[in-house]
Amino acid sequence: MTIEHEPAKDHLQTGLTPEALVPRLGEYLMGRGLINEEQLNRAIAIQKVYQSEGKPERLGQILINENMISRIELDHAITEQILQLRTALQNANASLEQRVKERTAELETALDKLADFNRMKANIVANISHELRTPMTHIKGYLELLVTGVLGPLTDDQNHGLQVMQKSSERLEKLIEDLLLFSEADKAEVALNLQPTDMHRLGQTLVNRAQVKAEEKHIQLNLIADHQLPKVIMDDEKISWVIGQLLDNAIKFTPANGKVELRFSLDTGSVKITIKDSGIGIPVERIDEVFEPFHQLDGSSTRRYGGTGLGLTLVRKIVEAHGSTIRIRSAINQGSEFEFSLNAA
Repeated sequence: MTIEHEPAKDHLQTGLTPEALVPRLGEYLMGRGLINEEQLNRAIAIQKVYQSEGKPERLGQILINENMISRIELDHAITEQILQLRTALQNANASLEQRVKERTAELETALDKLADFNRMKANIVANISHELRTPMTHIKGYLELLVTGVLGPLTDDQNHGLQVMQKSSERLEKLIEDLLLFSEADKAEVALNLQPTDMHRLGQTLVNRAQVKAEEKHIQLNLIADHQLPKVIMDDEKISWVIGQLLDNAIKFTPANGKVELRFSLDTGSVKITIKDSGIGIPVERIDEVFEPFHQLDGSSTRRYGGTGLGLTLVRKIVEAHGSTIRIRSAINQGSEFEFSLNAA
């Protein structure tokens, strides 16, 4: 086979053009002792003359025409070059595959270490939270006894101080509960106890529970539900927490005399749950940030609104564990709307 005379085939097989092989071919032929340097230089000079006349010719063909090498010797030399190139490419591919395997193994090891670290972090948070829970219960209990006068009469100033302490202890207790729930959700998938739930009963219970906070700010809190709502398959306790969290946020971020609405509406094969407020809103470009753990949109030391930055992270985890997605529509000073759907029973 005369490879020199089949450029298209060589190009397809090797990925190299004949021009790319020219300098290598001359050096290779010299290295094999098939031609000497003087012959190579003479052949290159002849090739340049052909090129100047617009009749390009291959170096190998010139060497044959000038009787410096036989066609058989040239074909063998080119074949050997191609085989060497193929071997070099195979070695390079093998080396690349090995490097990919090594990097993949390194990434898998790093991911395993990260997973171990996350489990350790969740365990630490859970352990600390459990340890805080017991003394917190004692503190709340004795504060209640003091505020109600069971342990004796108090002055107005003392009563005021105790009420401040009581509110602070309630906030701390909520933080502990959020941390416990977060550590549980962070360890693995959220465990669900699914059962059919009456949405009218659930909605009324949650609105009644949030009514006190709403009245403190003179906020109008409404429950709007379609009459013929089916029962919903869900974890009653966890979804109650989710809706309660969203109602608390809506009340917290809505100015006095505003409105907050909890709506249950029938959708195709599901019930849509919407919490809408007339509050301060969220910048559109920062909506995704609200789901980041331990993150506050107002991160300053003097931020107006409290909170752990865990609530919405947990809300999303629980909603997604139910196979749903929570959606937000919001704009600055135009309120916010949180919405998700749950399958009907």
